[in-house]
Amino acid sequence: MSVLAENQAKAAKYLEQFRQAPVGHFINGKHVLPEGATLYDNVTPTDNSVLGQVVAGTAADMNAACAAAEAAFPAWRDVPGAERKKLLNHFADKIVERAEEIALVESMDCGQPIRFMQAAAIRGAANFRFFADKAPEAQNGQALYQAEHTNYTMRSPIGPVGIITPWNTPFMLSTWKIAPALAAGCTIVHKPAELTPLSAMLLADIARDAGLPDGVWNTVNGFGETVGKRMTEHPAIKAVALVGETATGSHIMRQGADTLKRMHFELGGKNPVIVFDDADFERALDAVVFMIYSLNGQRCTSSSRLLIQSGIQDKFMAALKARVESLRVGHSLDPATEVGPLVHGGHYEKVCSYFDIAKTDGATTLVGGHKREDLGAGNYVAPTLFADANNDMRIAKEEIFGPVLTAISFDSEAEAIQIANDTDYGLAGYIWTENTGRAMRMAKYVEAGMLWVNSENNRNLPSPFGGIKMSGIGRDGGDYSFDFYMETKNVCIAHGTHKITRLGV
Repeated sequence: MSVLAENQAKAAKYLEQFRQAPVGHFINGKHVLPEGATLYDNVTPTDNSVLGQVVAGTAADMNAACAAAEAAFPAWRDVPGAERKKLLNHFADKIVERAEEIALVESMDCGQPIRFMQAAAIRGAANFRFFADKAPEAQNGQALYQAEHTNYTMRSPIGPVGIITPWNTPFMLSTWKIAPALAAGCTIVHKPAELTPLSAMLLADIARDAGLPDGVWNTVNGFGETVGKRMTEHPAIKAVALVGETATGSHIMRQGADTLKRMHFELGGKNPVIVFDDADFERALDAVVFMIYSLNGQRCTSSSRLLIQSGIQDKFMAALKARVESLRVGHSLDPATEVGPLVHGGHYEKVCSYFDIAKTDGATTLVGGHKREDLGAGNYVAPTLFADANNDMRIAKEEIFGPVLTAISFDSEAEAIQIANDTDYGLAGYIWTENTGRAMRMAKYVEAGMLWVNSENNRNLPSPFGGIKMSGIGRDGGDYSFDFYMETKNVCIAHGTHKITRLGV
Protein backbone atom coordinates (compact mmCIF):
# COMPACT_ATOMS: atom_id res chain seq x y z
CA MET A 1 0.00 0.00 0.00
CA SER A 2 1.32 3.47 -0.91
CA VAL A 3 1.81 6.16 1.73
CA LEU A 4 -1.05 8.09 0.11
CA ALA A 5 -3.36 5.09 0.45
CA GLU A 6 -2.27 4.60 4.07
CA ASN A 7 -2.98 8.25 4.84
CA GLN A 8 -6.36 8.04 3.13
CA ALA A 9 -7.30 4.99 5.21
CA LYS A 10 -6.26 6.71 8.45
CA ALA A 11 -8.06 9.91 7.49
CA ALA A 12 -11.25 7.97 6.71
CA LYS A 13 -11.13 6.48 10.22
CA TYR A 14 -10.76 9.89 11.85
CA LEU A 15 -13.38 11.49 9.60
CA GLU A 16 -15.99 8.85 10.41
CA GLN A 17 -17.00 10.74 13.55
CA PHE A 18 -18.09 13.66 11.34
CA ARG A 19 -20.08 11.39 9.02
CA GLN A 20 -22.08 9.72 11.76
CA ALA A 21 -23.75 12.92 12.94
CA PRO A 22 -23.81 16.56 11.85
CA VAL A 23 -21.15 18.86 13.26
CA GLY A 24 -22.94 21.10 15.74
CA HIS A 25 -21.70 23.52 18.37
CA PHE A 26 -19.79 23.29 21.65
CA ILE A 27 -21.50 25.45 24.29
CA ASN A 28 -21.05 25.46 28.05
CA GLY A 29 -19.01 22.27 28.05
CA LYS A 30 -21.36 20.21 25.87
CA HIS A 31 -21.74 19.34 22.22
CA VAL A 32 -25.00 20.86 21.01
CA LEU A 33 -27.05 19.78 18.00
CA PRO A 34 -30.08 22.13 17.90
CA GLU A 35 -33.36 20.46 17.03
CA GLY A 36 -34.50 21.30 13.51
CA ALA A 37 -31.20 23.00 12.65
CA THR A 38 -30.40 23.96 9.08
CA LEU A 39 -27.53 21.86 7.76
CA TYR A 40 -25.03 22.36 4.96
CA ASP A 41 -22.54 20.01 3.31
CA ASN A 42 -18.88 20.14 4.25
CA VAL A 43 -16.89 19.36 1.12
CA THR A 44 -13.27 18.24 0.78
CA PRO A 45 -11.33 20.10 -1.92
CA THR A 46 -9.45 16.91 -2.82
CA ASP A 47 -12.37 15.64 -4.93
CA ASN A 48 -15.36 17.78 -3.86
CA SER A 49 -17.01 14.85 -2.11
CA VAL A 50 -19.00 15.44 1.08
CA LEU A 51 -17.22 14.79 4.39
CA GLY A 52 -20.38 15.32 6.40
CA GLN A 53 -22.90 17.96 7.35
CA VAL A 54 -22.53 21.03 9.52
CA VAL A 55 -25.07 23.03 11.49
CA ALA A 56 -25.64 26.53 10.20
CA GLY A 57 -25.92 28.26 13.55
CA THR A 58 -28.50 30.90 14.41
CA ALA A 59 -28.46 34.09 16.44
CA ALA A 60 -30.07 32.10 19.26
CA ASP A 61 -27.17 29.63 19.20
CA MET A 62 -24.69 32.49 19.42
CA ASN A 63 -26.68 34.10 22.23
CA ALA A 64 -26.39 30.86 24.21
CA ALA A 65 -22.64 30.69 23.66
CA CYS A 66 -22.12 34.33 24.64
CA ALA A 67 -24.23 33.84 27.77
CA ALA A 68 -22.17 30.79 28.72
CA ALA A 69 -18.91 32.69 28.24
CA GLU A 70 -20.25 35.60 30.29
CA ALA A 71 -21.39 33.34 33.15
CA ALA A 72 -18.06 31.48 33.23
CA PHE A 73 -15.89 34.60 33.10
CA PRO A 74 -15.73 35.65 36.79
CA ALA A 75 -14.54 32.25 37.99
CA TRP A 76 -12.02 31.85 35.14
CA ARG A 77 -10.75 35.41 35.66
CA ASP A 78 -10.04 34.58 39.31
CA VAL A 79 -8.15 31.34 38.62
CA PRO A 80 -4.53 32.08 39.65
CA GLY A 81 -2.13 32.44 36.75
CA ALA A 82 -0.08 29.49 37.97
CA GLU A 83 -3.14 27.24 37.74
CA ARG A 84 -3.99 28.50 34.26
CA LYS A 85 -0.38 27.78 33.30
CA LYS A 86 -0.69 24.18 34.43
CA LEU A 87 -4.05 23.66 32.75
CA LEU A 88 -3.02 25.18 29.42
CA ASN A 89 0.21 23.18 29.32
CA HIS A 90 -1.96 20.09 29.88
CA PHE A 91 -4.07 21.32 26.95
CA ALA A 92 -0.90 21.41 24.83
CA ASP A 93 -0.11 17.82 25.84
CA LYS A 94 -3.56 16.77 24.64
CA ILE A 95 -2.94 18.46 21.28
CA VAL A 96 0.28 16.50 20.82
CA GLU A 97 -1.50 13.24 21.68
CA ARG A 98 -3.88 13.84 18.77
CA ALA A 99 -1.31 15.26 16.33
CA GLU A 100 -1.84 12.64 13.63
CA GLU A 101 -5.62 13.01 13.75
CA ILE A 102 -5.41 16.80 13.60
CA ALA A 103 -3.04 16.74 10.61
CA LEU A 104 -5.06 14.26 8.54
CA VAL A 105 -8.44 15.86 9.29
CA GLU A 106 -7.11 19.36 8.59
CA SER A 107 -5.47 18.29 5.34
CA MET A 108 -8.71 16.75 4.05
CA ASP A 109 -10.85 19.63 5.24
CA CYS A 110 -8.87 22.53 3.79
CA GLY A 111 -6.66 20.92 1.12
CA GLN A 112 -3.30 21.89 2.59
CA PRO A 113 -0.56 19.35 1.82
CA ILE A 114 0.11 16.91 4.62
CA ARG A 115 3.83 17.83 4.54
CA PHE A 116 2.85 21.19 6.07
CA MET A 117 -0.05 20.01 8.21
CA GLN A 118 2.11 17.45 10.02
CA ALA A 119 3.59 20.38 11.92
CA ALA A 120 0.25 22.10 12.54
CA ALA A 121 -0.50 20.33 15.79
CA ILE A 122 3.03 20.82 17.08
CA ARG A 123 2.88 24.53 16.31
CA GLY A 124 -0.53 24.75 17.93
CA ALA A 125 0.81 23.07 21.05
CA ALA A 126 3.77 25.46 21.04
CA ASN A 127 1.35 28.41 20.97
CA PHE A 128 -0.43 27.07 24.03
CA ARG A 129 2.79 26.35 25.91
CA PHE A 130 4.23 29.80 25.20
CA PHE A 131 1.20 31.68 26.47
CA ALA A 132 0.57 29.18 29.29
CA ASP A 133 4.02 29.94 30.67
CA LYS A 134 3.26 33.67 30.53
CA ALA A 135 -0.09 33.35 32.33
CA PRO A 136 1.33 33.96 35.83
CA GLU A 137 2.79 37.30 34.72
CA ALA A 138 -0.11 38.43 32.53
CA GLN A 139 -1.52 40.77 35.17
CA ASN A 140 1.83 42.43 35.87
CA GLY A 141 2.36 46.09 35.09
CA GLN A 142 4.91 48.80 35.88
CA ALA A 143 5.98 50.67 39.01
CA LEU A 144 6.62 54.37 38.38
CA TYR A 145 8.12 56.26 41.33
CA GLN A 146 7.81 60.02 41.81
CA ALA A 147 8.94 62.21 44.68
CA GLU A 148 5.55 62.35 46.36
CA HIS A 149 3.51 59.65 44.58
CA THR A 150 4.06 56.15 43.35
CA ASN A 151 2.10 54.93 40.34
CA TYR A 152 1.77 51.31 39.46
CA THR A 153 -0.23 49.52 36.80
CA MET A 154 -2.00 46.21 36.78
CA ARG A 155 -3.81 44.32 34.05
CA SER A 156 -7.05 42.39 34.22
CA PRO A 157 -8.80 40.28 31.54
CA ILE A 158 -11.24 42.28 29.45
CA GLY A 159 -14.05 39.68 29.63
CA PRO A 160 -15.59 37.26 27.14
CA VAL A 161 -14.00 37.65 23.69
CA GLY A 162 -14.99 36.58 20.20
CA ILE A 163 -12.49 34.77 17.97
CA ILE A 164 -13.15 34.48 14.21
CA THR A 165 -10.68 32.31 12.32
CA PRO A 166 -10.11 31.64 8.59
CA TRP A 167 -10.00 28.56 6.40
CA ASN A 168 -6.40 28.58 5.18
CA THR A 169 -4.60 27.12 8.23
CA PRO A 170 -7.52 26.92 10.66
CA PHE A 171 -6.01 24.83 13.46
CA MET A 172 -2.78 26.78 13.94
CA LEU A 173 -4.45 30.18 13.64
CA SER A 174 -7.15 29.20 16.13
CA THR A 175 -4.53 28.30 18.74
CA TRP A 176 -2.57 31.47 17.98
CA LYS A 177 -5.63 33.59 18.83
CA ILE A 178 -7.25 31.54 21.60
CA ALA A 179 -4.23 30.57 23.72
CA PRO A 180 -3.35 34.14 24.83
CA ALA A 181 -7.01 34.94 25.50
CA LEU A 182 -7.31 31.97 27.87
CA ALA A 183 -3.92 32.68 29.46
CA ALA A 184 -5.03 36.25 30.13
CA GLY A 185 -8.15 35.02 31.91
CA CYS A 186 -10.73 35.68 29.21
CA THR A 187 -13.43 33.23 28.19
CA ILE A 188 -13.93 32.72 24.47
CA VAL A 189 -16.56 32.22 21.81
CA HIS A 190 -14.99 30.79 18.66
CA LYS A 191 -16.57 31.11 15.23
CA PRO A 192 -14.54 28.98 12.78
CA ALA A 193 -14.68 29.47 9.02
CA GLU A 194 -17.76 27.74 7.66
CA LEU A 195 -15.67 26.03 4.97
CA THR A 196 -13.30 24.27 7.41
CA PRO A 197 -15.07 23.51 10.70
CA LEU A 198 -13.55 20.15 11.63
CA SER A 199 -10.32 21.01 13.43
CA ALA A 200 -12.23 23.57 15.51
CA MET A 201 -14.39 20.76 16.85
CA LEU A 202 -11.28 18.72 17.63
CA LEU A 203 -10.06 21.70 19.64
CA ALA A 204 -13.38 21.89 21.48
CA ASP A 205 -13.05 18.19 22.34
CA ILE A 206 -9.55 18.81 23.66
CA ALA A 207 -10.81 21.74 25.75
CA ARG A 208 -13.26 19.41 27.46
CA ASP A 209 -10.76 16.56 27.83
CA ALA A 210 -8.10 18.91 29.21
CA GLY A 211 -10.44 20.00 32.00
CA LEU A 212 -11.32 23.57 31.05
CA PRO A 213 -14.35 24.66 33.12
CA ASP A 214 -17.71 24.68 31.36
CA GLY A 215 -18.36 27.89 29.48
CA VAL A 216 -14.72 28.95 29.20
CA TRP A 217 -14.51 27.59 25.64
CA ASN A 218 -17.49 27.82 23.27
CA THR A 219 -17.61 27.12 19.53
CA VAL A 220 -20.48 28.05 17.22
CA ASN A 221 -20.51 26.95 13.58
CA GLY A 222 -22.24 28.78 10.79
CA PHE A 223 -22.03 31.80 8.55
CA GLY A 224 -20.72 35.29 9.10
CA GLU A 225 -23.94 37.05 8.20
CA THR A 226 -25.80 35.24 11.01
CA VAL A 227 -23.68 33.91 13.88
CA GLY A 228 -20.69 36.13 13.06
CA LYS A 229 -22.87 39.21 12.99
CA ARG A 230 -24.54 38.32 16.27
CA MET A 231 -21.19 37.72 17.96
CA THR A 232 -19.83 41.09 16.93
CA GLU A 233 -23.00 42.85 18.11
CA HIS A 234 -23.52 40.94 21.38
CA PRO A 235 -23.00 43.16 24.45
CA ALA A 236 -21.35 40.37 26.47
CA ILE A 237 -18.46 40.16 23.98
CA LYS A 238 -15.91 42.81 24.91
CA ALA A 239 -13.40 42.28 22.08
CA VAL A 240 -13.25 40.59 18.70
CA ALA A 241 -10.12 39.11 17.12
CA LEU A 242 -10.42 38.31 13.41
CA VAL A 243 -8.15 36.71 10.87
CA GLY A 244 -9.78 37.15 7.49
CA GLU A 245 -10.44 39.37 4.50
CA THR A 246 -10.19 43.15 4.62
CA ALA A 247 -13.85 43.54 3.63
CA THR A 248 -14.86 41.30 6.54
CA GLY A 249 -12.87 43.49 8.93
CA SER A 250 -14.78 46.56 7.73
CA HIS A 251 -18.13 44.82 8.31
CA ILE A 252 -17.14 43.71 11.80
CA MET A 253 -15.93 47.17 12.77
CA ARG A 254 -19.33 48.60 11.80
CA GLN A 255 -21.20 45.83 13.62
CA GLY A 256 -19.23 46.29 16.83
CA ALA A 257 -19.46 50.08 16.89
CA ASP A 258 -22.61 50.34 19.01
CA THR A 259 -21.06 48.35 21.85
CA LEU A 260 -17.60 49.94 21.46
CA LYS A 261 -15.85 46.60 21.13
CA ARG A 262 -12.10 46.43 21.02
CA MET A 263 -11.03 45.09 17.62
CA HIS A 264 -7.97 43.24 16.43
CA PHE A 265 -7.79 42.47 12.72
CA GLU A 266 -5.24 40.46 10.75
CA LEU A 267 -6.40 41.00 7.19
CA GLY A 268 -5.20 40.73 3.61
CA GLY A 269 -1.87 41.44 1.98
CA LYS A 270 -0.12 41.90 -1.34
CA ASN A 271 3.32 41.42 0.09
CA PRO A 272 6.50 42.24 -1.85
CA VAL A 273 9.67 40.19 -1.87
CA ILE A 274 12.44 42.50 -3.08
CA VAL A 275 15.50 40.80 -4.54
CA PHE A 276 18.54 42.99 -5.26
CA ASP A 277 21.41 42.18 -7.61
CA ASP A 278 23.72 41.42 -4.68
CA ALA A 279 21.36 38.94 -2.96
CA ASP A 280 22.48 35.41 -2.14
CA PHE A 281 21.00 33.98 -5.33
CA GLU A 282 20.16 30.43 -4.27
CA ARG A 283 18.82 31.34 -0.82
CA ALA A 284 16.66 34.10 -2.30
CA LEU A 285 15.36 31.71 -4.95
CA ASP A 286 14.45 29.12 -2.34
CA ALA A 287 12.63 31.72 -0.24
CA VAL A 288 10.73 33.22 -3.16
CA VAL A 289 9.41 29.82 -4.21
CA PHE A 290 8.56 28.75 -0.67
CA MET A 291 6.76 31.91 0.39
CA ILE A 292 4.21 31.88 -2.45
CA TYR A 293 3.77 28.22 -3.39
CA SER A 294 3.76 26.61 0.07
CA LEU A 295 0.36 26.30 1.76
CA ASN A 296 -1.15 26.53 -1.74
CA GLY A 297 -0.42 30.26 -1.77
CA GLN A 298 -3.30 30.62 0.70
CA ARG A 299 -1.27 32.49 3.30
CA CYS A 300 -1.74 36.09 4.45
CA THR A 301 2.03 36.64 4.61
CA SER A 302 2.78 35.08 1.21
CA SER A 303 5.11 37.14 -0.97
CA SER A 304 2.84 37.41 -4.00
CA ARG A 305 4.75 40.26 -5.69
CA LEU A 306 8.35 39.58 -6.73
CA LEU A 307 10.30 42.79 -7.25
CA ILE A 308 13.48 41.76 -9.04
CA GLN A 309 16.38 44.11 -9.80
CA SER A 310 17.08 44.37 -13.51
CA GLY A 311 20.74 43.28 -13.23
CA ILE A 312 19.80 39.71 -12.30
CA GLN A 313 16.30 39.63 -13.75
CA ASP A 314 16.98 37.30 -16.68
CA LYS A 315 19.05 34.81 -14.67
CA PHE A 316 16.68 34.80 -11.69
CA MET A 317 13.51 34.48 -13.77
CA ALA A 318 14.98 31.56 -15.74
CA ALA A 319 15.84 29.71 -12.52
CA LEU A 320 12.48 30.60 -10.99
CA LYS A 321 10.61 29.36 -14.07
CA ALA A 322 12.35 25.98 -13.84
CA ARG A 323 11.51 25.63 -10.15
CA VAL A 324 7.84 26.53 -10.59
CA GLU A 325 7.50 24.10 -13.49
CA SER A 326 8.86 21.36 -11.23
CA LEU A 327 6.45 21.89 -8.33
CA ARG A 328 4.46 18.76 -7.52
CA VAL A 329 0.69 19.26 -7.53
CA GLY A 330 -1.49 16.51 -6.09
CA HIS A 331 -3.71 15.06 -3.41
CA SER A 332 -3.27 16.78 -0.06
CA LEU A 333 -2.56 13.48 1.75
CA ASP A 334 0.28 12.51 -0.60
CA PRO A 335 3.58 13.31 1.16
CA ALA A 336 5.12 14.13 -2.24
CA THR A 337 2.58 16.91 -2.87
CA GLU A 338 3.92 20.45 -2.65
CA VAL A 339 0.78 22.26 -3.89
CA GLY A 340 -2.61 20.80 -3.01
CA PRO A 341 -6.17 21.66 -4.04
CA LEU A 342 -7.62 25.08 -3.29
CA VAL A 343 -10.02 25.19 -0.39
CA HIS A 344 -13.38 25.55 -2.15
CA GLY A 345 -14.93 25.69 -5.60
CA GLY A 346 -15.80 29.36 -5.33
CA HIS A 347 -12.27 30.34 -4.34
CA TYR A 348 -10.85 28.02 -7.00
CA GLU A 349 -12.81 29.83 -9.70
CA LYS A 350 -11.77 33.22 -8.30
CA VAL A 351 -8.06 32.29 -8.48
CA CYS A 352 -8.46 30.89 -11.99
CA SER A 353 -10.19 34.09 -13.14
CA TYR A 354 -6.86 35.89 -12.83
CA PHE A 355 -5.42 33.82 -15.67
CA ASP A 356 -7.55 35.78 -18.16
CA ILE A 357 -7.11 39.00 -16.20
CA ALA A 358 -3.34 38.68 -16.60
CA LYS A 359 -3.71 38.39 -20.38
CA THR A 360 -5.99 41.42 -20.45
CA ASP A 361 -3.51 43.35 -18.31
CA GLY A 362 -0.75 42.53 -20.79
CA ALA A 363 1.40 40.31 -18.58
CA THR A 364 3.24 37.20 -19.79
CA THR A 365 2.28 33.84 -18.32
CA LEU A 366 5.66 32.14 -17.92
CA VAL A 367 4.33 29.07 -16.09
CA GLY A 368 0.88 27.67 -15.41
CA GLY A 369 -2.18 29.82 -15.90
CA HIS A 370 -4.58 26.89 -16.14
CA LYS A 371 -6.53 24.37 -14.11
CA ARG A 372 -5.18 20.86 -13.49
CA GLU A 373 -8.31 18.96 -14.48
CA ASP A 374 -6.14 15.92 -15.23
CA LEU A 375 -5.89 15.36 -11.47
CA GLY A 376 -9.58 14.61 -11.05
CA ALA A 377 -12.55 16.33 -9.54
CA GLY A 378 -10.65 18.39 -6.95
CA ASN A 379 -9.76 22.08 -7.02
CA TYR A 380 -6.31 21.68 -8.56
CA VAL A 381 -4.51 24.53 -10.30
CA ALA A 382 -1.13 24.76 -11.98
CA PRO A 383 1.32 26.89 -9.98
CA THR A 384 1.49 30.10 -11.95
CA LEU A 385 4.18 32.71 -12.65
CA PHE A 386 3.34 36.01 -14.34
CA ALA A 387 6.17 38.13 -15.81
CA ASP A 388 6.51 41.45 -17.63
CA ALA A 389 4.08 42.97 -15.15
CA ASN A 390 3.81 46.43 -13.66
CA ASN A 391 2.22 47.59 -10.44
CA ASP A 392 -0.81 49.08 -12.18
CA MET A 393 -2.06 45.64 -13.21
CA ARG A 394 -4.83 43.92 -11.25
CA ILE A 395 -2.59 40.87 -10.79
CA ALA A 396 -0.17 43.18 -8.92
CA LYS A 397 -2.78 45.05 -6.89
CA GLU A 398 -5.38 42.48 -5.84
CA GLU A 399 -4.93 39.66 -3.35
CA ILE A 400 -5.31 36.48 -5.41
CA PHE A 401 -4.63 34.15 -2.45
CA GLY A 402 -3.43 31.21 -4.47
CA PRO A 403 -0.21 29.73 -5.91
CA VAL A 404 0.26 32.71 -8.22
CA LEU A 405 3.32 35.00 -8.34
CA THR A 406 3.57 38.29 -10.21
CA ALA A 407 7.11 39.47 -11.13
CA ILE A 408 7.95 43.16 -11.60
CA SER A 409 11.39 44.52 -12.43
CA PHE A 410 13.05 47.59 -10.92
CA ASP A 411 16.33 49.44 -11.36
CA SER A 412 17.05 51.44 -8.21
CA GLU A 413 16.49 51.20 -4.48
CA ALA A 414 14.16 54.20 -4.61
CA GLU A 415 12.08 52.56 -7.33
CA ALA A 416 11.83 49.35 -5.32
CA ILE A 417 10.51 51.27 -2.32
CA GLN A 418 7.99 53.14 -4.48
CA ILE A 419 6.64 49.93 -6.04
CA ALA A 420 6.60 48.06 -2.73
CA ASN A 421 4.56 50.81 -1.04
CA ASP A 422 2.17 51.37 -3.94
CA THR A 423 -0.55 49.17 -2.46
CA ASP A 424 -3.51 49.48 -0.11
CA TYR A 425 -2.02 46.70 2.00
CA GLY A 426 0.86 46.63 4.46
CA LEU A 427 1.15 43.27 6.18
CA ALA A 428 4.60 41.87 5.37
CA GLY A 429 7.65 42.38 3.19
CA TYR A 430 10.85 40.48 2.39
CA ILE A 431 14.18 42.05 1.43
CA TRP A 432 17.12 40.20 -0.06
CA THR A 433 20.46 42.04 -0.16
CA GLU A 434 23.98 41.56 1.20
CA ASN A 435 24.33 45.33 1.69
CA THR A 436 23.69 46.02 5.38
CA GLY A 437 23.13 49.74 4.91
CA ARG A 438 20.59 49.09 2.17
CA ALA A 439 18.80 46.55 4.35
CA MET A 440 18.51 49.13 7.14
CA ARG A 441 17.24 51.79 4.74
CA MET A 442 14.69 49.46 3.21
CA ALA A 443 13.51 48.37 6.66
CA LYS A 444 12.85 52.01 7.50
CA TYR A 445 10.96 52.95 4.36
CA VAL A 446 9.04 49.84 3.25
CA GLU A 447 5.50 50.22 4.61
CA ALA A 448 4.61 46.96 6.35
CA GLY A 449 3.93 45.74 9.84
CA MET A 450 6.55 42.99 9.51
CA LEU A 451 9.74 42.76 7.47
CA TRP A 452 12.15 39.89 7.02
CA VAL A 453 15.68 40.54 5.71
CA ASN A 454 17.41 37.62 3.97
CA SER A 455 14.79 35.23 5.31
CA GLU A 456 11.44 33.70 4.56
CA ASN A 457 8.65 34.12 7.11
CA ASN A 458 10.13 33.13 10.47
CA ARG A 459 7.72 33.13 13.41
CA ASN A 460 9.06 34.35 16.75
CA LEU A 461 6.29 34.04 19.35
CA PRO A 462 7.34 37.01 21.54
CA SER A 463 7.57 39.39 18.54
CA PRO A 464 4.68 41.54 17.30
CA PHE A 465 2.68 40.12 14.39
CA GLY A 466 0.30 42.31 12.41
CA GLY A 467 -0.12 44.80 9.60
CA ILE A 468 -0.74 48.44 8.74
CA LYS A 469 -3.01 50.21 6.25
CA MET A 470 -5.73 47.85 4.97
CA SER A 471 -3.89 44.82 6.37
CA GLY A 472 -5.13 45.19 9.89
CA ILE A 473 -5.23 46.75 13.31
CA GLY A 474 -3.28 45.62 16.36
CA ARG A 475 -0.56 43.08 17.07
CA ASP A 476 -0.35 39.47 18.23
CA GLY A 477 2.55 37.84 19.99
CA GLY A 478 4.06 37.92 23.45
CA ASP A 479 2.93 40.80 25.63
CA TYR A 480 1.23 42.44 22.64
CA SER A 481 -1.50 39.79 22.84
CA PHE A 482 -2.07 40.53 26.52
CA ASP A 483 -2.37 44.24 25.75
CA PHE A 484 -5.33 43.36 23.55
CA TYR A 485 -7.07 40.82 25.79
CA MET A 486 -6.55 42.79 29.04
CA GLU A 487 -7.41 46.18 30.49
CA THR A 488 -4.64 48.25 32.08
CA LYS A 489 -5.45 50.03 35.34
CA ASN A 490 -3.28 52.72 36.89
CA VAL A 491 -3.14 53.12 40.68
CA CYS A 492 -1.61 56.29 42.17
CA ILE A 493 -0.67 56.20 45.87
CA ALA A 494 0.34 59.39 47.63
CA HIS A 495 3.21 59.37 50.08
CA GLY A 496 1.29 61.82 52.33
CA THR A 497 3.77 64.63 51.76
CA HIS A 498 2.46 66.62 48.80
CA LYS A 499 0.56 69.88 49.15
CA ILE A 500 -3.15 69.73 48.37
CA THR A 501 -4.72 72.96 47.15
CA ARG A 502 -7.31 74.19 49.65
CA LEU A 503 -10.56 75.78 48.51
CA GLY A 504 -13.43 77.26 50.50
CA VAL A 505 -11.36 77.85 53.63
